Amino acid sequence: MKQIYFLIIVLAGTILTGCGIGGGGNNGEVTGVKQRSFRATTPLNMVYIKGGTFLMGQTDQDVTFAQTSQTKQVTVPPFFMDETEISNSKYKQFVFWVRDSIAITNYLNDPKYYMQPRKGAAADPNGRKFINWKYVASNPVFSTRGKNAAANASKLQGLYYQGDDRVFDRNEIDVRMLKYNYALFTLREASNFRNDKTKKRSDFILRDTVGVYPDTLVWLNDFSYAANEPMVEGYFSHPAYRNYPVVGVTWRQARAFTAWRTRLSDGAKDARKIPHNLPYALPNDAEFEYAARGGRIGTDYPWGGPYIKNAKGCLMANFKPGRGNYTDDGGAYTVNVRSYFPNDFGLYNMAGNVAEWTSSAYDESASTFVHDLAPTFNYEAKASDPEVLKRKVVRGGSWKDIGYFLQNSTRTFEYQDTAKSYIGFRCVTQYLGRDIKDKR
Repeated sequence: MKQIYFLIIVLAGTILTGCGIGGGGNNGEVTGVKQRSFRATTPLNMVYIKGGTFLMGQTDQDVTFAQTSQTKQVTVPPFFMDETEISNSKYKQFVFWVRDSIAITNYLNDPKYYMQPRKGAAADPNGRKFINWKYVASNPVFSTRGKNAAANASKLQGLYYQGDDRVFDRNEIDVRMLKYNYALFTLREASNFRNDKTKKRSDFILRDTVGVYPDTLVWLNDFSYAANEPMVEGYFSHPAYRNYPVVGVTWRQARAFTAWRTRLSDGAKDARKIPHNLPYALPNDAEFEYAARGGRIGTDYPWGGPYIKNAKGCLMANFKPGRGNYTDDGGAYTVNVRSYFPNDFGLYNMAGNVAEWTSSAYDESASTFVHDLAPTFNYEAKASDPEVLKRKVVRGGSWKDIGYFLQNSTRTFEYQDTAKSYIGFRCVTQYLGRDIKDKR
């Protein structure tokens, strides 16, 4: 009997120990999971936009009688935003990344361009291979010099235009082959169907394949009987335009850029074993207007207004002055992304230069049904949807627009699969935590 009693006591002690009562160094208290501390830092070439409330919508006369900008007081949480439009140089980094990835994985098949497992480490169970971008930087894929140059050149011939498509027998990349595959969660749709037991996780993953090279022919397509051939030939490729805003990109291409930029940032943070930022994205309609206003109340333009010239008579943005004196503001077409003075948030060209894609779908009555906290209206248009559902909000006005389209409250639209010589974009990423300047 004593043996049985002792056995019961031993078992009870084992159970109590297994439950962690009085053990684990926490004195039986809930102490939370240990995690690294996180302090939000401003990404390179972005500015911090403190959250706040503002009156969104028309502040001046509606000269086009569009009647689509009813005013509404809304609140926007804090976020980071690119201080300039995405330049040709920055977008070209995306294009070259896609180009080199395709060249390495589909043509070279050279193990030196891949990460090698550490000695004794197990190989990837799924057979995945990861490109060693440090090696790529020191051994460029398309270099004409170095020990790999001759071998690479012969393997890469399939990436170039062939036969009659060649000009003067030059090796030129067939840009139709530069496609980027990516995946995103459609969280709004997942929320809408959260109680539908027939849905799977994969139903809410958007997978897209996008050609990444800009449509350089927009400089001719957008204008009849205009001698814009030099812009076609040099705007994206020539270094003279490296710091000019990229154009000729569709909304889908702009979103693909944000997905790539997120992966680029996450990879760098993984290497340093630090937490990720939230994903990069296009600004939504409200974020763009709030940022354009620069904290000013009831003003017409990012610099204030109501005039489009300063006290010295200088134009404050790149647009179409008067009846078409394009050069009066300093540029016949686009200008450097850091031209003119930034607004009070430190953002350049929130009006003029190029109009900009937003993440929001366009609906004339959106202001009447969107929420007043972090408002936006999104719709993921399918290929089979009518064209009216493929409209995306475009903000800011451009180098070819009259002054009305430069107003903070003016919103227009363009179709998500169209590219224009006057539409570019910039990115945002959400700020994690409370406002930086909130001392409470």
